[in-house]
Amino acid sequence: MANNTRFLILPWVRVPQLASHLLGLMTRQLFHDWRERNGQHLALVETFVDETRFQGTCYRAANWRDLGRTTGRTRDDRYSQIQVPTKRVLVLPLQALARLRRELAG
Repeated sequence: MANNTRFLILPWVRVPQLASHLLGLMTRQLFHDWRERNGQHLALVETFVDETRFQGTCYRAANWRDLGRTTGRTRDDRYSQIQVPTKRVLVLPLQALARLRRELAG
């Protein structure tokens, strides 16, 4: 799994379907680069969208799946003390689920 940390198209940029096109290019390139570097297929790409600032429309338009919201903790929060704004979790499977199950089992 790889994480897509930043993706922003500024409001004054007006190109039809630009976000979907860029996300498609990015994921195809990432898939090939990952396989070349790690010798394995990348199965899933994830991103987190701060809904207080962004809508995540481009991800939904590019067929990313909405998994819900985070709990408001960070990966460095070992003792449930750090509180951060919740974010929407979106993923894009890059392989069919049946194939993923076979690879994980074998």
